Amino acid sequence: MSEMNPQPAVCLLSGGMDSAVCLAQARADGFAVHALSFSYGQRHQVELEAARRVAQAGGAADHRTVELNLRTLGGSALTDDLEVPKARDEAQIGAGVPVTYVPARNTVFLSVALGWAEVLGARDIYIGVNAVDYSGYPDCRPEFLRAFEALASLATAAGAEQGAQFRVRAPLLDLTKGGIVQRAFDLGVDLGLTHTCYDPWVHPSGEVRSCGTCDACILRLKGFAEVGAIDPISYCDPQER
Repeated sequence: MSEMNPQPAVCLLSGGMDSAVCLAQARADGFAVHALSFSYGQRHQVELEAARRVAQAGGAADHRTVELNLRTLGGSALTDDLEVPKARDEAQIGAGVPVTYVPARNTVFLSVALGWAEVLGARDIYIGVNAVDYSGYPDCRPEFLRAFEALASLATAAGAEQGAQFRVRAPLLDLTKGGIVQRAFDLGVDLGLTHTCYDPWVHPSGEVRSCGTCDACILRLKGFAEVGAIDPISYCDPQER
């Protein structure tokens, strides 16, 4: 791959810690990264604002946001009026598929990413799934990613007519949250730009603060603790919320 003319790759970018590190890894791998975010009817738009910050700071060649309202289907605490679980321990978080799972979300997102990849002439799609997530989310598991690669060769003109081989790259797949935080440090990612919380709160000052007690916050904080670092984002005081 030429440094003067890098090949394109598509990277799913939610604005969270994992996807920010994934984008940085794709760039470190030598790709011109085209970041793809979704306004899918999620409870909070702050993650899209984070995605814009991360794409700009991370040197994405392009960043696009697709409107796709999964709230019309519901079925998840992120797209429906269901309660976000709080203060669960690791055993509870890893037991079964959580209510924050959005039905078939990664299948939908990867399908759109595949379409953009074909338009760009890209053959690589990056997604920030990891070992912690795939214990509970079926569409974060290695067998799903391999099956999607097989589908891509049949679902596209580039694959079916030209023999193109698409690769779904998940560089964080086997990392713990601590490993992801360390990878962020190694790649120079500013994690203060990211947003992870499922249930954030906007302080009267206008500052967005994470709850600190949802599954996503608990795992993120554990990751920082594992490497002896302090999370740079703001968390709310439950008594003032």
